[in-house]
Amino acid sequence: MPAASMKQLLESGVHFGHQTRRWNPKMKPYIFTERGGIHIIDLQQTTDLLDRAYDFVRNIASRGGTVLFVGTKKQCQDIVRDEAGRVGMPYVSHRWLGGLLTNFSTIENRIKRMHDLRKLKEEGQLTLLPTKERMAMERELEKLEINLGGVSIMTRLPDAVFVADPKREAIATKEVTKLGLPLIGLCDTNCDPDEVDYVIPGNDDAIRSCGLIVRTLARAVEEGRQKVQVSEFLAAEAARASAMQSQAMPYSSGEPGEAGGSDPRSRGPRGVRTPDGQSRGQGRPGPGGRPSSGGRPTAGGRPGGGDRQGGWQGSREGAARPAGAEQPAPARRVPAARAAAAPRKKEAAPEATAATEVEKAPVSDTAIPEEATLSAAAPQEAPEAAPVETAPVEASAESAVAEAAPEADAEA
Repeated sequence: MPAASMKQLLESGVHFGHQTRRWNPKMKPYIFTERGGIHIIDLQQTTDLLDRAYDFVRNIASRGGTVLFVGTKKQCQDIVRDEAGRVGMPYVSHRWLGGLLTNFSTIENRIKRMHDLRKLKEEGQLTLLPTKERMAMERELEKLEINLGGVSIMTRLPDAVFVADPKREAIATKEVTKLGLPLIGLCDTNCDPDEVDYVIPGNDDAIRSCGLIVRTLARAVEEGRQKVQVSEFLAAEAARASAMQSQAMPYSSGEPGEAGGSDPRSRGPRGVRTPDGQSRGQGRPGPGGRPSSGGRPTAGGRPGGGDRQGGWQGSREGAARPAGAEQPAPARRVPAARAAAAPRKKEAAPEATAATEVEKAPVSDTAIPEEATLSAAAPQEAPEAAPVETAPVEASAESAVAEAAPEADAEA
């Protein structure tokens, strides 16, 4: 169904153009004939092009866009103000301020000033001011209302601009063209259609003709805002659901809980054993049984226990020390919790205990003395298996037997 029927266009006088001597040759494709020194516009093309502009405005309104209506001619002022205000679109019906679009930052400041003055007037603050200041502010507000009252709801550049007469609104047309905004224009036979993106050929001097075109575009805005695009809504919902699913989806590569997996959330802290028995650290398990973080043996895997300078160094020195040498007791304090969890060592053989006091055996992380503090006067236990220390004991026993044999023969 067309936006406006042929009958409506004929009754409104949209087909009447200007005098033939005032025409613009670029409008020739839209002229049907000449009659009585006046060009007659082809209403068939007007109907098609009006439908095209109607669809464009409806699509903009359906996306939440804005269309600026411009009509400063006396024939268009009232209809532009009424229809644009009815559908909630910005409009210019009095005078186009230079730089309204190209210098919108300055215009925006003036719009804010107008809102501030409106608020002061509504709250009754202007009546509290001196008479001179109050009258100055009232005159300023009145001037702003005339020039910027129609664009007070415009917080950004519009998505499209409708001009009732591109030739009359030459400054507005140039600003729109400079910014590259879509321009919809009601073009009479004396206009230049090259400057307009959506040409609507028709009479721009008659009140009924301008009213019909403006009301048609205002109806397009209403239809665009009320119409619910089911397909677009479903597509948007599907895109939103897929985006949420992709955000909640875990990483596909790598097994959770496996060492070296690509999922960073599946890795535990370094050196921690998972319930499935696998280590999530980067290193291999050390000799002490616990996985290390860097691939080196842990403190429990070193000889002499976890103390680098105490137990380890003392163990190496004790292995090379003579049998009769006294081993100094370490002064390191051992946590009571670890000492309570450590198993007791086996007592050394009587021969080894009587022969020498040797260094304490290497202590792992799981085998720590029970006493919290080791005293220097406490007797040192012999190692569990110390072939180096037992050899001197056996040699001394054999020498004692050999010395006692001649004495026994002499007595006999």
